[in-house]
Amino acid sequence: MARGLDLDLVEVAPMANPPVCRIMDYGKFRYEEAQKAKEARRKTTHVTVKEVKFRPKIGKGDFDTKMRHLVEFIEEGHKVKVTLQFRGREMAHPELGRKILDDVIASAGPIAKVENQARMEGRSMSLVLSPDKQAQEALRKAAEEAEKKAAAEAAASEAATSDADAAEPTDAAAVESNDAAEAPPKEVPGDE
Repeated sequence: MARGLDLDLVEVAPMANPPVCRIMDYGKFRYEEAQKAKEARRKTTHVTVKEVKFRPKIGKGDFDTKMRHLVEFIEEGHKVKVTLQFRGREMAHPELGRKILDDVIASAGPIAKVENQARMEGRSMSLVLSPDKQAQEALRKAAEEAEKKAAAEAAASEAATSDADAAEPTDAAAVESNDAAEAPPKEVPGDE
């Protein structure tokens, strides 16, 4: 039958009793399978670990800039390794480093969760933050709700504005007659 249709006889399930075969174009089948595998690979997300480095004496502006980058990485779905580097006498005060890492965790807010707690490794202290998908989804939904509410309020206020405009006379002659009635009489030069 397969030769008569100019197709291939392909054994689909050799372990079944009796074995299952199908008449199909095997080249087309292999191509479609390759396309499905390629699409599946494209849809997978590659989680990478990004690193943000801090120092114990970091200033407010630098801290804010690094936090913006950290939040951006987490929103993209990457894990973030936060490293705090100590030099010289800074090694004597690891509590300053802990304070900065606590500030990082507080600033990251609910979108990130601590995967590995802070620990000293030689001259550096590090912790790993990973994205909290459920919290990010909840924040995204709340933002969408607020956006819809704002759009509804804007539409309602615009409708009220257009209703108020409709109540006023829009005819040019009526507007001119209203203006003429309200304006004082014009003085003509030489009428003194």
